[in-house]
Amino acid sequence: MWGSVVFLVFLLASPAAEADECPLNLNYVRTFPWNPSSCASPVRNMSACCTTLLSLYGIALAQRLRDTGLFRLPNVTASAACLDDFRSNLSALSLPSNLVPTCFPSPQRFVISPDFCDGIETAKNWTAKLGSSTDLDSACRPDLSVSTQCYTCLNAGLAITSNLTALDGNASHATNCFYLTVTYAAGIVNQYGPEDTRAAGCIFGLALSSPSSPSHSNSHAAAIAAPIAAALALVLLLSALGFYRRRSRSKKKGNFSLDNQERSSNSRSHPRPNTGSISYDIKELEKATGYFSQRNFIGRGGFGVVYKGTLADGSLVAVKKVLEPDLEGGDEEFRNEVDIISHLRHRNLVPLRGCCITDDHDVIEEGKQRYLVYDYMPNGSLADHIFTSSSSSMNGNGDSGRKKPPLSWPQRKNIILDVAKGLAYLHYGVKPAIYHRDIKATNILLDGEMRARVADFGLARQSREGQSHLTTRVAGTHGYLAPEYALYGQLTEKSDVYSFGVLVLEIMSGRNALDTSVESNLVLITDWAWTLVKSGRAEDVLDAALVSEGNPKGIMERFVLVGILCAHVMVALRPTISEALRMLEGDIDVPAIPDRPMPLSHGSPFGEGGAFTASPALSGFCFNTGYMLR
Repeated sequence: MWGSVVFLVFLLASPAAEADECPLNLNYVRTFPWNPSSCASPVRNMSACCTTLLSLYGIALAQRLRDTGLFRLPNVTASAACLDDFRSNLSALSLPSNLVPTCFPSPQRFVISPDFCDGIETAKNWTAKLGSSTDLDSACRPDLSVSTQCYTCLNAGLAITSNLTALDGNASHATNCFYLTVTYAAGIVNQYGPEDTRAAGCIFGLALSSPSSPSHSNSHAAAIAAPIAAALALVLLLSALGFYRRRSRSKKKGNFSLDNQERSSNSRSHPRPNTGSISYDIKELEKATGYFSQRNFIGRGGFGVVYKGTLADGSLVAVKKVLEPDLEGGDEEFRNEVDIISHLRHRNLVPLRGCCITDDHDVIEEGKQRYLVYDYMPNGSLADHIFTSSSSSMNGNGDSGRKKPPLSWPQRKNIILDVAKGLAYLHYGVKPAIYHRDIKATNILLDGEMRARVADFGLARQSREGQSHLTTRVAGTHGYLAPEYALYGQLTEKSDVYSFGVLVLEIMSGRNALDTSVESNLVLITDWAWTLVKSGRAEDVLDAALVSEGNPKGIMERFVLVGILCAHVMVALRPTISEALRMLEGDIDVPAIPDRPMPLSHGSPFGEGGAFTASPALSGFCFNTGYMLR
């Protein structure tokens, strides 16, 4: 829903005839079924209340756009009159009288400004800039109480915002353009109009439950839950049908999908022709890992579990048992991916030695299985070193419960640069480019010299040059996923850049990407860091272990800024990984950090005392998390 991300609303207008009177009709404030609980006395979270009031006020701004074609208000006098009218309507609901002056101390913020966003002041200006029909016009027109339709509307809004920001040419106007899009979607596009709950609940993210009619909240929740349940049921049904079809095809084909050379050599390990990799015999891997014993268990990665092994020649390996043997494409696609990854050679990538595909008769209890064999990294995963506690050990040395010393600044700097170089190689060093799709701390392994190597290419996908990758299967990890990829499967190099930005902030702060503890009220590291930087407190982002004499604070803060920029919610405002690397190395300056679209329905990122309450990058994540995210 736009409401999970979305949408602050105090937007644009061209000069109007009204000068001293309020041109807005705010009478709906008393009757509209909005939930005023966050503003009830005593107000416990003023930022959450102010966000709610901005959403409520935005309905009138969007309605004015619908009636007159004008964004925002003509002058300060008219804006002050509207705020006074707004205060009167809120007081009639027995809400505190100081809410409006506290939340909106300056009427100027709602007044027309020619440079708000690419000179757009009227609906006619909008059409002249973007044309009479955009994706927004079709996506945001219907009933938006249907969750999937609301997400489609959100996606279109983000795309239009990126276009407007590019046309404006000033990245600092990105949030203004975002607000402009919100008002247009509610005021012009949606067929029911901004004063309808279906538009207000989705586009403005306004909480809809009136104390006078408690059943409304339940009915609204039911209206949202029903399509979610239906969609989830449909996904489960399709998944079941897909599983049945794949199993049927597998049974029909039997083992004939194995090429003749590998079938004839299945009894022993042997080189795979023209790949530089090895096709391992399952018996050798069983012996190497102690028959995949628990004492050799390293951890769980994307799509599989990993075991430490010692081959007959004494070399240490990490053997990954793929837990989804019925992936679409079967053995042929699996081998193709192995072929691609086997040819990758870079100092900052974990080398893939080879693979193993068992026949059904090799392991009777489990049927056909697939394995990937990598070089073993003795210092485990980055997650073992930057967090005070890790959910899973990746070092396999039996010391997962032992607290490790904090990483030094030189170590963190090298690790960040190593990951950036590894990603730059994947994006630009091979043709076609490879997008990793699951950059996170547990997928960054550390070799004997504590240098970083990007691992777990089981999720990697190649892309045709110059094209983004649209996929129906979103893979990745909650907290690291770029919003455009999580919401509608648009995969580009910038999707990896977003995850890289999250990783940089984790390394610099020692905090997890996503804090889901009850106390945190859902903290996403990107919003937490952005809030501190915007308030002039960039140093507070740094891990306490880094804030010591001798460490270059200016350089460390530059790394934080690059992390925030890479993890911007809007694709157009993120650098490429090569640009990010040059910023980190000091070859080019870090641009000013642009504003970000702010959330509504779950509160503001500026909670009381600087506490964080919600995130625009989590928009839509309340829906289908069971199958959309990993």
